[in-house]
Amino acid sequence: MKAVLQRVSKASVTVSAELISSINQGFLILLGVESSDNEKEAEALARKISGLRIFTDENDKMNLSLSDVEGEVLVVSNFTLCADCRKGRRPNFEGAARGETANRLYEYFCKKLEDAGVKKVAKGIFGADMKVELLNDGPVTIIIDSLELAK
Repeated sequence: MKAVLQRVSKASVTVSAELISSINQGFLILLGVESSDNEKEAEALARKISGLRIFTDENDKMNLSLSDVEGEVLVVSNFTLCADCRKGRRPNFEGAARGETANRLYEYFCKKLEDAGVKKVAKGIFGADMKVELLNDGPVTIIIDSLELAK
């Protein structure tokens, strides 16, 4: 699994001009599920993200976690994170998990964030053409690959 994590002041997802989900301070997570992923990767990624200390404390040092600031999370499925751009000019998406598997692991990842104590876990609509708006805080943007967590 690949996650692009953005610290935000607020974020929202709209589909066909209808607001689907919104959050205040927290993380916008773009989540790409690869064909080799399983529950183990989802659990490790959720555990890592829920404990990351990337919110600033009273000394303006990144020292606080999501739970410390009672932050919220908006998770948006994004198969394009699994693009292979090594050859040619058109990305290859063969490494992305197929729809049913990807959706199951996406939902499992969101559940594991809730289990880790995240105050609010909002979601987009899996497979939909979503419009994502955010107010990036910092900006702080971190890329996490679940394969690197096992090292």
